[in-house]
Amino acid sequence: FLPHLETVMSVVLVSKDSPEEQHRFANERGWRFRLASHERGPYLAEQSVMVDGSNMPGVVVYQRCEEKILRRNSAMFGPNDQFCSMWSLLSLAGHGTEDWTPQYSYWQRPEIMDDGGDNLN
Repeated sequence: FLPHLETVMSVVLVSKDSPEEQHRFANERGWRFRLASHERGPYLAEQSVMVDGSNMPGVVVYQRCEEKILRRNSAMFGPNDQFCSMWSLLSLAGHGTEDWTPQYSYWQRPEIMDDGGDNLN
């Protein structure tokens, strides 16, 4: 959906990680976001989605108004948020937020099974 968003707004993924770590992580996942690092500077405390300024995944939306850039809105990312369809699909299947945790990588079926695949249906 990134190309759709970029027709009407700029999208930048900001994190505490170094630019090198961001690029490695994004490339492993096929992400095409523009990236920026706040390097644990004041941005996190000033623009966090958390009231206490702690680090939490989320979105912050800014709007340019003449010569000023204003913070328009923000929201956290996490279980049951409105941004990830995974939570809605799990709910339809009767699974709650305690039943699944996103991982950095998932088990994949080997191309060649040890037993030749004789026991697969």
